[in-house]
Amino acid sequence: MDNWIEFYDSAHAIYVNARHKDVHCRDIARQIAAFVPHPHARVLDYGCGEALHAGLVAAVASELVLCDAAPSVRASLAVRFAANPKIRVTAPAEIAQRAERSLDLIVVNSLVQYLTPAELEAHLTLWRRLLAPQGILIVADVIPPEVGPVSDVIALLRYASANGFLLAAIIGLARTAMSSYRKLRATLSIARYGESEFLAKLAAAGFTGERLAQNMEHNPARMTFRAREGGSR
Repeated sequence: MDNWIEFYDSAHAIYVNARHKDVHCRDIARQIAAFVPHPHARVLDYGCGEALHAGLVAAVASELVLCDAAPSVRASLAVRFAANPKIRVTAPAEIAQRAERSLDLIVVNSLVQYLTPAELEAHLTLWRRLLAPQGILIVADVIPPEVGPVSDVIALLRYASANGFLLAAIIGLARTAMSSYRKLRATLSIARYGESEFLAKLAAAGFTGERLAQNMEHNPARMTFRAREGGSR
């Protein structure tokens, strides 16, 4: 995963313009907020990215921990939310030191594809240890084996058309085709899981999981799972 961390720690072009980033971050924050179980919940957004609108989540929780592996992303988040006492920005190593059973909701969006199977297993074990007995794990944007780049392009264009940045998306796709992201994706393996396969991985880590009807991200061909304590270990 180190090469992906270096990519997201650099000036990348994942977002086609500022509006794309703002709309995306707002949509994700609203969806995470909808998963918060109660006002006293302690929430972890693991692999949070820019999280521009994390304040929407903090407003309905007692604590929000934003965790990202990229140092520049953490630095930006720390500045943005310095005045919000509910929000804390951390590195993955700090999360590993957190007390057991100390989180009510963990959200992991668009991260699994960058993890090796061994890394995924280790992360699931960590998240299982950190969740409170009635806690919820949301793992979003899991890519099925049959879903490829064409699906991503179509989903982005539809999202852009609905949110007023279609021209920028078309230009951005052309730019991405020549970018380091495309080269990295071609060089490094992107993890893909079928529904039953991912549910089995959740069960092996001690969770009972279910696939939700809609993906949390804008590509409906990808999958979002909700998991709670239970299953085989």
